[in-house]
Amino acid sequence: MAIQEISFKSFNEKDNLKGWIYTPIRKPRGIVQLVHGFGEHSRRYLHMILKLNEAGFIVAADDHVGHGKTAYDSGNWSDWGDKGYMTMAEDEHTLRDIVQKKYADLPYFMFGHSMGSMIARGYAAKYGEGMDGLVLCGTSGKFPGAEELKAALKKLIDEGRGEEEDPKQLEKLFGWMTRRIKNSETGNDWISGDPDIVADHANDPFNNFTSVPNTRSLYYFTMMMEEIVGTAWAEKVPASIPVYNIAGDQDPVGQYGEGVYAVSNWLAETGNQVKTKVYPGYRHEIHNYRDIRDEVVDGIIAFLDGVIQGK
Repeated sequence: MAIQEISFKSFNEKDNLKGWIYTPIRKPRGIVQLVHGFGEHSRRYLHMILKLNEAGFIVAADDHVGHGKTAYDSGNWSDWGDKGYMTMAEDEHTLRDIVQKKYADLPYFMFGHSMGSMIARGYAAKYGEGMDGLVLCGTSGKFPGAEELKAALKKLIDEGRGEEEDPKQLEKLFGWMTRRIKNSETGNDWISGDPDIVADHANDPFNNFTSVPNTRSLYYFTMMMEEIVGTAWAEKVPASIPVYNIAGDQDPVGQYGEGVYAVSNWLAETGNQVKTKVYPGYRHEIHNYRDIRDEVVDGIIAFLDGVIQGK
């Protein structure tokens, strides 16, 4: 594969995003835009990217503001800017424009994991026209505690404290997610049942769970969660977009499957074709578990192939 590194100005008018376009050695037959999750970066998906390339797909990915190489180079790990909760979705729109101008007329898909799935859902509601398919991985229904935290954060912002960084606020959002795990050793054990994957996540210099988003950025995160709930959101997603919704049934982000199926039901009720696959016994990062990661990506490729063959 060939890798092109790109940089472009964020919607927040402050940061320069780092991005990459991975092209296969064979003639490409589609584009997959990969949207990573909270506190991580897009190179954690290299196994998936390589398999997608081998299947003939161009993969485009960036590191969000406050994340990965974007934050590593700028030193800004906590401030997502002041342009609203759609900032990351708008940045994905810029990347889409760059890629589609370079590779015109190819089927276009978006894959989003965790917070990336939330970004992708907001994106599809605003910019869904022309998308050929959407893959949601580790997504959430109505995220526990988000509504209450959003109100508390708004109050702090109104008091002029939007720039403050308070780890306790992030703890309110994520602190409950290991409660079902017996003998949990770290606060991030909800990510995976494989301790090596959890350790790799913790030791990655382009991950950062210690520099928390400031109050305004965390408020935007909770707004993002609240704006993609229910059929009020789903009816904004064009019914022409088929959706593949995948998760582990031990993933607290997806409310142990309940939230995953809720999202699929919202989409089905408003006219979208949805396929749902839940992997029993697995936590959040199903695409990184060494025993099923090939199966997970093969399922994604089968979904993409099915869409292309049906065109």
